[in-house]
Amino acid sequence: MSEIQNGTEKRPLECRTYTVNDIAVILGVSQARAYSLVREDLFKSVRIGNAIRISKRSFDHCLESLDL
Repeated sequence: MSEIQNGTEKRPLECRTYTVNDIAVILGVSQARAYSLVREDLFKSVRIGNAIRISKRSFDHCLESLDL
């Protein structure tokens, strides 16, 4: 895990996004299905070059609102 230095204090840098592979693993679905879910705009995502990053807050809220 990366660290960020604030003055003299070092603390772990918390990642605030998931990758498509992360959500595939979390949901237990294929990468193709995870990409499909991103295209359905169920949660906030952003494309940075070729990479897609999904907001953890948005994804987690979507997951909690599902009736499983």
